[in-house]
Amino acid sequence: MNHDSYSDDLIRSVLSSVKTIAMVGASNNPARPSFFVLKYLLGRGYRLIAINPGHAGKRIEGAPVYSSLADVPEPIDMVDIFRNSEAAGAVVDEALLLTPLPRVIWMQLTVRNDEAAARAEAKGLTVIMNRCPKIEYGRLSGEIGWSGVNSRTISARKPALLGGGVQKLGLDRR
Repeated sequence: MNHDSYSDDLIRSVLSSVKTIAMVGASNNPARPSFFVLKYLLGRGYRLIAINPGHAGKRIEGAPVYSSLADVPEPIDMVDIFRNSEAAGAVVDEALLLTPLPRVIWMQLTVRNDEAAARAEAKGLTVIMNRCPKIEYGRLSGEIGWSGVNSRTISARKPALLGGGVQKLGLDRR
């Protein structure tokens, strides 16, 4: 797969099909990107599992925290990697030992490890690198346009007001 560019259909398909996301490198610090990505994805209905050995046994925004992927007692659909490119290889290798295998490996912005991606793809996993699921969800749903960012999607569909006056859009905006 060409990891320099991903189609909107691929990203939409991934974000529409996964339900349980294990976030490796999740932080309980509200100033960290992993914290607000975790919080955003929770708010969009995903089940988040945080992986952070320093906080194992606790919760981050309600998400359970485990020391490692191997400690998670349920199937994982997607592993979201908030570690540097070099460390991503070991995370992918750990994910490839899970039963059942996750369907998706997602490496956050600035994280790219082509060798690890090749190992995951050889096992049938979809790999996304150097992208953020929060940004992609916001872009594809149109939510990101509310802050003046060009989402490259056009829709005349009016956003629905949901509980508490907070607007949230889904991915199916075609």
